[in-house]
Amino acid sequence: MMPIETVTAFMKAMEPLDYDTALQLVSGDCEYTNPPPIGTVRGPEGIRAVLGPFFAPTLENEFRVIRAVSDGPLVMLERLDRHRLTDNWVELPVTGVYEVHEGRITYWRDYFDLATIMSEWPVG
Repeated sequence: MMPIETVTAFMKAMEPLDYDTALQLVSGDCEYTNPPPIGTVRGPEGIRAVLGPFFAPTLENEFRVIRAVSDGPLVMLERLDRHRLTDNWVELPVTGVYEVHEGRITYWRDYFDLATIMSEWPVG
């Protein structure tokens, strides 16, 4: 797969929270970073440790790619992340930066406004 295809397949597997499929596309030493206070984790286990609890209240996810740019191993996606909760959909504009080497994501950094998501996300 080309790097953009790897990232697209990863995001598609994350919509139904199929971690087993998605994390096969991530290198063992992948660096994943979110805005503070979340910070950086490493590898598939670190990614699952961050995303598992965060996505626990979601009934459905949709990651709409608005723009995609790829140059060699670098992929950038402008996305609208949509999460269906019990009573409503929560939407979050996100820009993701990825690097893909040998068919696996080795770097992933998401940029978004934490206050936007936390104002609508269930606490606890």
